[in-house]
Amino acid sequence: MPDARVKDSIEDFRSLRFAPIWREFSREHFSFWMICGYLVIEYVRPQSIIPALDILPWGKTFLVLSLVGWMSQPRRSWVSDSANIWLTLFLGVILLSSALAVYPAVSWAHWFDFIGWFIVYFLIINIVNTPQRFFIFLGIFLLASFKLSFFGARTWALRGFTFTTWGLMGPSGHFQNSGELALQMLMFAPISYFLVHFFRPTVSKFKYFVLILVPITAVFTVIGAGSRGAQLAMVFQAFRAMTKGKLSFKKLVLVAVVGIAAYALVPEQMLARFQSAGEDQTSQQRLLYWKGGLEMIEEHPALGVGFYNFAPYFTEHYPQDLLFGAAQLPHNIFVQVGTDVGIIGLLIFLAILLRNFRVCMAVEKLAPADDPFGRFARAVAAGLSVALWGFILAGQFVTVAYYPFLWINLAMSVALLNITRKQVALRDQQAAVPARIVTAGR
Repeated sequence: MPDARVKDSIEDFRSLRFAPIWREFSREHFSFWMICGYLVIEYVRPQSIIPALDILPWGKTFLVLSLVGWMSQPRRSWVSDSANIWLTLFLGVILLSSALAVYPAVSWAHWFDFIGWFIVYFLIINIVNTPQRFFIFLGIFLLASFKLSFFGARTWALRGFTFTTWGLMGPSGHFQNSGELALQMLMFAPISYFLVHFFRPTVSKFKYFVLILVPITAVFTVIGAGSRGAQLAMVFQAFRAMTKGKLSFKKLVLVAVVGIAAYALVPEQMLARFQSAGEDQTSQQRLLYWKGGLEMIEEHPALGVGFYNFAPYFTEHYPQDLLFGAAQLPHNIFVQVGTDVGIIGLLIFLAILLRNFRVCMAVEKLAPADDPFGRFARAVAAGLSVALWGFILAGQFVTVAYYPFLWINLAMSVALLNITRKQVALRDQQAAVPARIVTAGR
């Protein structure tokens, strides 16, 4: 079994009492505090809520401090995973594509858009390296996301669950646009859904009720945001989450009930948008973007037209296909990556997605079901896997390849696998001790 301190900490955490969680956080290393601070800055955006705080580049500041803190640790370790190689190759292709881009100045103006996530990924997997740290880090991620989902659901409810063309707006940053806000709901709702079942035996009825509200508010926010792609992805996620594992008639009935309830909440105007999909001007523009993007990849197969060069290239070469005056990004993650870094980069990107799925599968297979942390790890891995499907499916309609969705999901998945391996190794070592004692006593 895991050592007493780890087991007791996980058991204490399972009751969701503030005191033991805060006690554990307060005795953690400076680097862990800083990476948690970065998560708060990125997802809660206090500098947007209180303009007086917006005096520094807080995200980059916390990243630098967490890096310095990690480098100062006397016993730091390096987490190895094949995802590290794929991310490094992807960064190399982006830099090469930027240097050879049709419009290099545009590419270099966005130099931090992926390098930032490259740094965040490596900091998370190397700093969030114990069960306690992962529990707290994930808790901050879920609480920050719940803040977004609660206010999104509340805003939609105060409107009387009616449709608006602008959907729901998040705080300034990565989740301000309704499509990106809805996608963040898809990234955290599955994790919260699986954790509801994990916490159910150990929390009070009130806490359990709050836990149930978390994925429900996420669903409301997705519907209220009005993003057709996110809503379609949510339907698949619901089916995938509820049928994960052993398929039963009860689960199928539950999927049908949830689907009917969600359908009943969708305003008629939203249903009309689905019926007009492919015919309205927005859909027509996206189809033209995709067609032009595929032609760009065909004409520049190796490295694409250049990192973030899609918009200026489309404006110059496809002026007849501009329905809204100015070209935007292609509204598809695969077209975005393909035009940015060509087929080489696209294949690496696909390898990263595949590795994320494989990491989640490895955790579910490796984590013991008769251990508190093992059950926690299996629940989180299942949620991360379903969340990744949300990113892929909704990503067919939004341009979010360099947003936090994939990179935070991948980082948490790799960190969880690293911790699970260490816990299993520790469990095996301690199980072998009595056997050696018995053998020696013969």
